[in-house]
Amino acid sequence: MVEKVITLDNVSLIDFLGVENHNIKEVAAAFPMSKIISRGNEIRIKGTTPEISRISDILDSLMEHYQKYGKITHENIQNYLLNSGIPVSGTGSVPPVPPDDDEVLVYGTRGVVVRAKTDNQKRLVEAAEKHDLVFAIGPAGTGKTYTAVAIAVRALKNKEVKKIIITRPAVEAGENLGFLPGDLKEKIDPYLRPIYDALDDMIPAEKLKFYQENRIIEIAPLAYMRGRTLNNAFILLDEAQNTTPMQMKMFLTRMGPTSKAIITGDRSQIDLPNRQKSGLIESVEILKNIKGISFVELDGRDVVRHRLVREIITAYDKAGQ
Repeated sequence: MVEKVITLDNVSLIDFLGVENHNIKEVAAAFPMSKIISRGNEIRIKGTTPEISRISDILDSLMEHYQKYGKITHENIQNYLLNSGIPVSGTGSVPPVPPDDDEVLVYGTRGVVVRAKTDNQKRLVEAAEKHDLVFAIGPAGTGKTYTAVAIAVRALKNKEVKKIIITRPAVEAGENLGFLPGDLKEKIDPYLRPIYDALDDMIPAEKLKFYQENRIIEIAPLAYMRGRTLNNAFILLDEAQNTTPMQMKMFLTRMGPTSKAIITGDRSQIDLPNRQKSGLIESVEILKNIKGISFVELDGRDVVRHRLVREIITAYDKAGQ
């Protein structure tokens, strides 16, 4: 007998292995002549070389399934065993692996399926596929930030980029970050809470922690982008209406040759000091004729929050606010 060790990196062990390692036990039951043991993030397989190869192929398929859909079910395991020619009980009732859905952006956590829900959100997805720089502009509640995060996470999962960088100007409280208590993360976390909420929906907690610890997903204030060249990355600038013209120019010139960027903002929520021009508004005017840059406008029809939010936005638009 020979032995092979498979290391599970960058996965939620409870989601992949199952409660009390039930998923792996189910695979092991299909190969009684081999021994499959799970300890921590390692799976040890002992058996003949041909059988170890078959088990490895099944585990690889399950890993690919987990990376795409975020979970493993009993039906998934039976289906992959059947596809490998392993007989299982109740074969007549085993459903197929979920088909690809071009409209799904991310299969997230807790069964969340993230997709564009409105016409303009779909336009944002299409624009990001065709252009390296996209501006998504619209009022609160239109899903521009959430959709942009989903597009970036999809690109990372599909290995189209090596990292995600999310940034936002921290000006809402009118305070200098240096005077707020705590380390850098504690200072900026309140400003970036919507980003974390979106990521929590799309990436399991253990995996998100791994990504952040290894700088695969980086969340930082806009001031920390200065002087950097961001290569092979998906870059999101959120709340861009609160950038100054110089900050916006600085951000736009960070893009490396293999980067993509989405800039989101709301013209109606500018929190800059009086008479300070918004970098977002200025950049839209300056860049509107450059080929390769796309501008997507979202409006009240794209609101996916409480039904009253749409009516509130409409009322403020009519009042010219």
